[in-house]
Order: sequence, then C-alpha cells, then structure tokens
Amino acid sequence: MHDETIAIHAGYEADGTRAVAVPIYMTVANDFIDAEHANSIMDLAIPGFHYNRINNPTNDVLEKRIAALEGGTAALVVASGMAAVSYAILTVATTGSNFVVAPQLYGATYTYFAHVLSTLGIEARFAADDQAASMGRLIDDKTRCIFVESIGNPAGNVVDLESVADVAHRAGVPFIVDNTVATPMMLKPLLHGADVVVHSLTKFIGGHGTTLGGAIVDGGTFPWSEHAERFPMFNQPETAFHDVVFSRDFPERPFVVRARSIQLRNTGATLSPFNSFQLLQGLETLAIRLERHEANARAIAAYLARDPRVEWVAFAGFPDNPYYPLVEKYLKGHVPSIITFGLSGGYEAGLAFFDSVKLFKRLLNLGDAKSLVIHPASTTHRQLSESELVAAGIRPETIRLSIGLEHVDDLIDDIDQALSAAVH
Repeated sequence: MHDETIAIHAGYEADGTRAVAVPIYMTVANDFIDAEHANSIMDLAIPGFHYNRINNPTNDVLEKRIAALEGGTAALVVASGMAAVSYAILTVATTGSNFVVAPQLYGATYTYFAHVLSTLGIEARFAADDQAASMGRLIDDKTRCIFVESIGNPAGNVVDLESVADVAHRAGVPFIVDNTVATPMMLKPLLHGADVVVHSLTKFIGGHGTTLGGAIVDGGTFPWSEHAERFPMFNQPETAFHDVVFSRDFPERPFVVRARSIQLRNTGATLSPFNSFQLLQGLETLAIRLERHEANARAIAAYLARDPRVEWVAFAGFPDNPYYPLVEKYLKGHVPSIITFGLSGGYEAGLAFFDSVKLFKRLLNLGDAKSLVIHPASTTHRQLSESELVAAGIRPETIRLSIGLEHVDDLIDDIDQALSAAVH
C-alpha cells in the first residue's frame, strides 16, 4: 500500500498539446511523460508542472485569477506577502543598486527595506513623503525601481499613482505597487501606470485570518529591452537558468518568469497548495465582503469623529481628508475599512484603549472578517525610531482599526467602553 496521494496528471506532449490524463502517485512532484517532455518543461519551452516548490496546479489557478483581477499578464504566488515584496525587489535590484520608496509602509516592509536589504548592498532610498517629486529627486543611474503602497498601512495615505508612474518611466525604471489594502476590486494600479503589483493575500483576499500568502503580478508593460544597461538580468543570458533571456524569450511576462525561475526556484518561499485552496475560497467572497467592510467602517469613522474623547480621526472617506481627491480619482468613492485615530493622553492612552477592547481582536493582521485593533507604535512599528515613525505617519497615540463584518452596533459599543477605560 502506497502512502502517497493518488492524483490525476494532466501532462503535455513535447509539442505543447495536451496529453491523455493518466493516474499517478504524487506527493510534491509531478511525473514526466518522457525525457523530451521533461527537458521541454525544465527549459520553460512548454507549460507544465514538475516540482511543487516552483509550480503547482492549484497554485496555478490562484495565479491566473489574481492576474485576471489585476489586469496583468501573469502572476506568481508565494508563501507570504513579505516574500512577494522581497522577491519583487530582488528581481530587479542587485548589490550596489538602489530603489526609491515612499515612507508610508507596513512595519515589516519598512524594516526589511531599511535594515535587511542594506546588508546585501541594496540601498532603500526613502523619500520625504509620498509625492512624485520627492521620489523623483532620489533617482540616479543605479536606481532599479520605485516602490509604494497604493494605500499606506497604517497611515491611510493614497498615492497619486499616475504622477509617480510618470516620474519612474521618464527615468527608465519600473513602478512597483503594493496593492494589499485596496485590493484589485477597489483599485487596479496597472491601469494607472504601475508595471508590477504585489499583494499580501493574507489580508482582504483571504479574508478570514487563517492563511498566509503573497502574490506578484506582472503588467507586461515595462520595456526592459530599451534599458538593457540598467537591467542586464532581463537582457543578457541567465547563467542560473539555461541562458534564457527573459525580455526576449518571455516578452509578455518577463518579471514573473524571472521571479519564479531565479527567486522562488532557488530560495523556496513556496505557497502551500492547501493555502491556495483556502485563498481561492476567500477570493470567491471578496466583492460582497468589501461592501460590508466599507459600510461598517463609514459608520464607525463617523462615530469616532463625533466623540469628544477622540482627538483626531484619519479616514479616507471624509471629504476633509487631504487624500480625498485621490480617493475620488482612483477608488471611485469607495474606501478601505481601515481607520486610524488618536486619543488625548498620547502613548499611554493608546495602550489603555488597546488593552480594553473586548469584541475587537488584538491582532497584527488586517482585512479580516473579524474586527481587529493594533497600537502600531508598540507593535508593528516598534523597531522604528521617532523620526521614522513620523515619516511613516504614525504618532505615539495612533490606533489602527481594521473593521470586520460584525454588527456595527456591537462594534460601536465595544469602542465606547474602551474609550471610557482609556480616557478619564
């Protein structure tokens, strides 16, 4: 009795036509029809599956759906959102190069850029703010991309994507956008000049706080061959992979093919097929969940804005929000269910509120069906200096709420009692 799982292998003939399905025993690898079939798959000459670290039929379905939602040419799913961010940068940047980034970032992304990539000789150049002109001033001949979060986490800023894309493309570098908070249901950065999109699928797309995952989406738009000197990794034979030339051999999806062939294949941040299955289930309900997320968030933001115990509220749906014109332009009036606010009493008041919630869950995550709360200065961004916190849009008292799907009255009751406990 074999302990492997019985599966059906839908292979390909050497000429790329679909072979007759045959039953096989499979665990982490897929069988080949013959030597010619194996060689063709390993050379990327035909589509097919061989080893689950690199590709898998279930992951392939998720990749196709994420690419279709974003309007991209191809996608790569990986083990986490941070793996997606890391692979996206390492696909274009090498020792001695730099990239330009808006400072309003998720805490782990900020730390990775500022303190980890520097040990590899890759410099993250943080702009003073999220304005295109600020980023443009930092570009030089060693710059390999501009990176932003379309909606900053937890700052809630909305980046003027078209302006930044224009700056990037005039300088001859690709524009990479983390679209985790907005999701492709609310915003498609590729339609506004982005060349590559990354996601933490763990958040809204998965939607239930059960499953890690990340994705990279190739827009297929950046003219790599026109910038051969800046990007030799796309225009010269790749010695680590059969001397393939990515821009020549895969003109519609060179970024994702290189990320899969060089980064994923050799460092192995592989997404479990079972995680893909769970993420696909989450994806099926994304559109309807976002409606409830937004309705609850609007009601709670309005409540917080009226409460005298609250010193300030940052919410993209308020007309007086400085980013509101960009919300109207890029999000068509919709808003993510992320609210940040501050209490009078500073850092200690923020901690007291965080400690006092009962229905809200004290979790680092966001985009969950459950409502979540975090105090960024003491958790997600605690490694940042005071000046770095200011640049990231985080004050000592900042509380970030990720509004879930519970009844809004219950959520407001919990906020009310926590405010009473925190503000005397």
